[in-house]
Amino acid sequence: MPAYFIMRVDVHDAEAYEKNIEPAAEAVKACGGEFLARGGRCEQVTGQGRGRNVIVRFPDFEAAKVCIADPRVQEALQRTDGACSRDSTIVEGLQESAS
Repeated sequence: MPAYFIMRVDVHDAEAYEKNIEPAAEAVKACGGEFLARGGRCEQVTGQGRGRNVIVRFPDFEAAKVCIADPRVQEALQRTDGACSRDSTIVEGLQESAS
């Protein structure tokens, strides 16, 4: 079953945040991740929202965990620690049906 990495972000220092996005994105792609949403327009419907949302699909839950633990991803996340506030989660998706 696919898995989704979802990150909700409020950016406080756009310059510091932006310069670390591509190294993390390259690592995510190398791990088999596919970006489904990366920033873009959003509207909070209920609850507390954040200004930026990222959704990445992985082949399965373990692949997502391995990728997020990848040193390149962790380094990029650490370099943006002061530039943003974020919440991240990995969610297992539904079994894809054969059409």
